[in-house]
Amino acid sequence: MKAFLVLSIYLFSFSVLYAQNPEWINYTSVSNAISTVIEGDNVWIGTNGGLVKFNKTTGERTFFNKNNSGLPSNYVTSLAIDSSGNKWIGTYGGLAKFDGTTWTVYTQSNSGLPSDTVNSIAIDNSGNKWIGTYGGGLAKFDGTTWTVYNTSNSGLPFNVASIAIDGSGNKWIGTGGGLAKFDGTTWTVYTTSNSGLPFNYVTSIAIDGSGNKWIGTGGGLAKFDGTTWTVYTTSNSDLPENDVTSIVIDGSGNKWIGTDGGLAVYKEGGVTSVKEIANKNIPESFVLFQNYPNPFNPSTVITYQIASTGKVSLKVYDMLGKEVATLVNGMKAAGNYTATFNASKLPSGVYFYRLQAGTFTQTKKLVLLK
Repeated sequence: MKAFLVLSIYLFSFSVLYAQNPEWINYTSVSNAISTVIEGDNVWIGTNGGLVKFNKTTGERTFFNKNNSGLPSNYVTSLAIDSSGNKWIGTYGGLAKFDGTTWTVYTQSNSGLPSDTVNSIAIDNSGNKWIGTYGGGLAKFDGTTWTVYNTSNSGLPFNVASIAIDGSGNKWIGTGGGLAKFDGTTWTVYTTSNSGLPFNYVTSIAIDGSGNKWIGTGGGLAKFDGTTWTVYTTSNSDLPENDVTSIVIDGSGNKWIGTDGGLAVYKEGGVTSVKEIANKNIPESFVLFQNYPNPFNPSTVITYQIASTGKVSLKVYDMLGKEVATLVNGMKAAGNYTATFNASKLPSGVYFYRLQAGTFTQTKKLVLLK
């Protein structure tokens, strides 16, 4: 089974970084991405203007919207990728499935989807899609059959805003009327009156490696270990705003918490790797690496790194200095990149490739051997 990292926020840039407490780091500005999944080098980003596919290695971006794809609405609320690589895209116009070529759209009019306003998607270990909607409840879709849970036929207390599935297969469902747990048979609802939940509007849920539930609400962030509730607000932590909109837990255990007042990063015991995470893909210098393989026939890969945003040119020349190929010619953000040179139409011989980025220029030799 393929491994996918599911995020509800993805950050391209940060403007101001400050920390009052070593366990917390706050960012005051984030991008307007609403939902994100990472699939290898590709980052799929849902926004209020459509869907973006961003390649972290090449920097290439592909934009999907109602005008150029089968996307039913430009407001993309949620994303999930199944074990076959299909993208499941929740929008304000229905649910879309994209296999890389074909779009399939599910709405109230052509399926068992109970509402065209999709707020959240989660996929369980059996491949079932759990779809939280506004006004229609929670839907389970196994690829053929739709099963709908709502306030009249289940213990669901209100419209579904978010959903997460734990290691035991329990569904944790954030609603406008509290937090619901569904084990497939029994519903358990947590509210401000019967638990430590700080607010009944639950916007987001994330589950860490120890099984703790991190619950974003309109009144702060709660951690629930199954017995004890711990609540973080602006009064007892560096949370920048009590209205929590999204939560992401990275591989280092840092909790990335989106709020109406900015982004906070929290880790019990101290956030020790956030700067490294934020900057690990930003090189400190310009470098042009030797192509591989070399000699080659007929293709080779050229790797280079850019330390700052600017215009980049990568061209190939023959022994007489005549340009034979332009591999890159345009603006590039700071980062690491690769380019493939296909010389199938060129004769064997020695060639040179030159990288120009701002005032940086470097040339290396490659050998085509047919």
